[in-house]
Amino acid sequence: MKTKLQIFKTVANHLSFTKAAEDLYISQPAVSKAIRTLESEYKSTFFLRHRNAIELTENGKAFLIYADRILAIYSEIDNQFLNLREDLPKQITFGVSTTLANYIIPKIIAKFRLQYPEITFKIKSGNSEDIEALIVNQHLDFGITEGKESNRILQFTPFIKDEIVLVTHANNPDFKNGIINREILQQLPIIERESGSGTRDIMYDFLNKNGISNLNTVVTLNSTEAIKNYLYYSNNYALISINAVSEDLKNNKLRIIDISDLTMERWFHFVCRTGYQSRVMDTIEKFFRNNHS
Repeated sequence: MKTKLQIFKTVANHLSFTKAAEDLYISQPAVSKAIRTLESEYKSTFFLRHRNAIELTENGKAFLIYADRILAIYSEIDNQFLNLREDLPKQITFGVSTTLANYIIPKIIAKFRLQYPEITFKIKSGNSEDIEALIVNQHLDFGITEGKESNRILQFTPFIKDEIVLVTHANNPDFKNGIINREILQQLPIIERESGSGTRDIMYDFLNKNGISNLNTVVTLNSTEAIKNYLYYSNNYALISINAVSEDLKNNKLRIIDISDLTMERWFHFVCRTGYQSRVMDTIEKFFRNNHS
């Protein structure tokens, strides 16, 4: 039941069987079968299937509320009985790349400490290249980065998927229809991260594979927060993680400009030295997977 509920929740979050299968590392037929089984067991239709999309029915929306509650209880049981307090050190140290450190990890650690208030954290944050170097040199045992799976000394395990989007000031009068093509993208004044940033490396790797060799970079800054603060007072543009701008979009500070036929997705990864094993790392990884949303 737990697995079927996790599949249902993932499909409901993405409104896509294909994306759910990618997230869960299972086949699309396996996802479809799990949903059909749940619908049969509860004699309900949870999703309306259209030609190119799906949507939750009213029963599906109600079922999602129960699924969230039940999965939260499963998580509490796992944390209580599988991740025993006496097996964890009083302080847990690991590395996190900047985007994750600013926008994703703090709320997960806050949830962790509600269950384990006696445990403290020491988080080393920096760009992905620096965090991975600290792990290679054994100054850190593990971390979470947004870098590419390119170093054979390191072992990468996918954590969550992210999307890099083009944003500008909400009141920028240009491109009122909210979409541009690749040629226009190369002409825009772009604010970008420094060399070594996982976001920058993946962004340029993706652009090069799609025939875009150069951007019109006018300012380089060393953090996403610095880039956002620049954009608040400018009509320039930046390619930034969707996780980093969610509050700015809600508060009408920034807006997204879509790039036609171009979707920039990447994975955040758990990272450790190849072959490294640790009860602490396993506990953190399991808790983070269960509590990132």
